[in-house]
Amino acid sequence: MTGRTETIQDTGIRSGFSPLLFVRQVFLRAGVLPFFLLIAIVVFAFASAQFLTVQNLTNVARQSVYLVLVSLGQMLVLITGGFDLSVGTAIALTSVVSASAMVAAATMFPDAVWLVIALGLLAGFAAALVIGLLNGIGISVFGVSPFIMTLGVQSIGAGTALFLTGGVPIGNLPYEFSDFFGFGRILGIPVPVLIALMAIVVMWLVMNRLRIGAQVYAVGGNIKAAHLSGINTKVTLFIAYVVCALLASLAGILLTARVESGETNLGGTVALESIAACVIAGVSLRGGIGRVENVVLGAFFIVLVQNGMNVMQIGSYMQMVLLGSLLVLAVIIDQMRYKMILRR
Repeated sequence: MTGRTETIQDTGIRSGFSPLLFVRQVFLRAGVLPFFLLIAIVVFAFASAQFLTVQNLTNVARQSVYLVLVSLGQMLVLITGGFDLSVGTAIALTSVVSASAMVAAATMFPDAVWLVIALGLLAGFAAALVIGLLNGIGISVFGVSPFIMTLGVQSIGAGTALFLTGGVPIGNLPYEFSDFFGFGRILGIPVPVLIALMAIVVMWLVMNRLRIGAQVYAVGGNIKAAHLSGINTKVTLFIAYVVCALLASLAGILLTARVESGETNLGGTVALESIAACVIAGVSLRGGIGRVENVVLGAFFIVLVQNGMNVMQIGSYMQMVLLGSLLVLAVIIDQMRYKMILRR
């Protein structure tokens, strides 16, 4: 009888809830992000009572809009097995070109403010589209390494932005532009937040419901197998880099409206931050793995950490050190996670 009781107890223990098994399952499914997020909230909450206030968290959500948009595009190219170092240049060039176009158009159409704004937006998107086209053609058609191609385009775009402005911010933008895209609200919700929400929904639908999303995952998982299965891998890679540049351009438009001027230094660190947000969110650097909702939370986490470091009065230089360290740690843990997935 005693032996039977012990057997029943052992079976109950084995079939019951195991914290370690639960943690392992969460880690394999969502990556390191839930653990990083929990640690950050605990540390910063103890450091400052103001950290978890509604006002501060609302500010974090508003500030994370720009990184969310860029990270969605970065996720797309990371899933294909590449990455994009030129997203910061896409933001800067969009800012400079759109601002220059609006200033020029305002002299020709002084009474048509929204026509001026529309022309500026089109010019900004066109500038970023050129960056996406260069990246897409170089990587998909000529087979250039994503690192070399996007690094080269980043340098070309940054030099072009500086040449156009001489490094001087472009002001005198239409008041309506900043008032709506930078500080406007619809039904009490900030316009940048609404734009980001629409982009998130569209990207989720693309990656989870449309054929192109499945093709992106297939190319990142095994590009040779994807080609043999009938997928046009060159077109898929091309589209990924073009969409990445356009999403960065959208962030550039919103940032330009926020600062009320066209500036060449916008998006200086966004390439590192967007890659960090994706890797922390469980997007594999090898390609083929990544989820939209996790990337959104990853971008929010990066901005949350920056906000927490500001609350703790950590200097900007040390913040760069900590962010870089966080990225390296996330990559190391991602390697461990990948090996654990292979062993399953």
